[in-house]
Amino acid sequence: MPTPAPLDDAALAASLDGGFTSHHADVNGTRLHYVDGGAGRPLVLLGGWPQTWWQWHKVMPALARTHRVIAVDLRGMGGSAKPAGGYDKKTLAADVRALLAHLGIDRAHLVGHDIGAMVAYAHAANHPEATDRIALLDVSHPDPGWYEGTLLPRPGRFHKWWFAFNQVEDLPEQLLAGRYHHLLDWLFARAAADPAAVDAHSRAVYARAYDSPEAIRASNDWYRAFPQDIEDLAGYAPVTTPLLALGGEFSNYDLLTEAVPALGTRVVRVDKSGHYLPEERPEVVVEELLRFLC
Repeated sequence: MPTPAPLDDAALAASLDGGFTSHHADVNGTRLHYVDGGAGRPLVLLGGWPQTWWQWHKVMPALARTHRVIAVDLRGMGGSAKPAGGYDKKTLAADVRALLAHLGIDRAHLVGHDIGAMVAYAHAANHPEATDRIALLDVSHPDPGWYEGTLLPRPGRFHKWWFAFNQVEDLPEQLLAGRYHHLLDWLFARAAADPAAVDAHSRAVYARAYDSPEAIRASNDWYRAFPQDIEDLAGYAPVTTPLLALGGEFSNYDLLTEAVPALGTRVVRVDKSGHYLPEERPEVVVEELLRFLC
């Protein structure tokens, strides 16, 4: 019988080319988990819901050939702590800034997907002195337009119902604890152009990370903080950090073409991809990032 693929962070990190290792750091009043490998200019990868640092595993070895790659579990994600508060993107960005200081890094590139993209932008807005370039994958920072989302979608349009569901108090934990794989399978079946791109092993990694009531509550707090994020955005000066956005052809590319140019950059469409760009089209993500960051 073949040996089961590992699910724990240390073994997952060791399975990747690039000398990756798993670590924890106590910073900014919380405890962050991160995976570190490669050599060169620092490049921080920030993932999103409902995944962990592992969502970058297909791109990390290639990026590590030219960069020191640090894949971080945000506050509330995976191997990181899940405190009662601090889930607004400004605080999450402060966590990342503190981690960089802990590692002795003055400046870094930041690449974020989903929730991580919001944090990458908040880092550039609040810590420009520590930010080289940022890339936003398939999501921009929350803005006032997000208040216009509807609970009744037009026929034929994909409905992001979880934006509301994840803000409900207490109920998601009761419904999903120990059953999170059902939500993952539903999302990957509908938000990926090729659901098989997120394989069974990766789904098991994510289910393990989100199956507990504490993990569900913490990750949902990222969504409950959106009103604070929108308020914070109103107080930010224009970000002058060079910025790239990648949008999936079958996901948020059209939305990004409306939102991101206002942030001062261009948007690249990733063909034949849904929302999960680093797993669906890793070769395109690597090519675009290296062209932008090097």
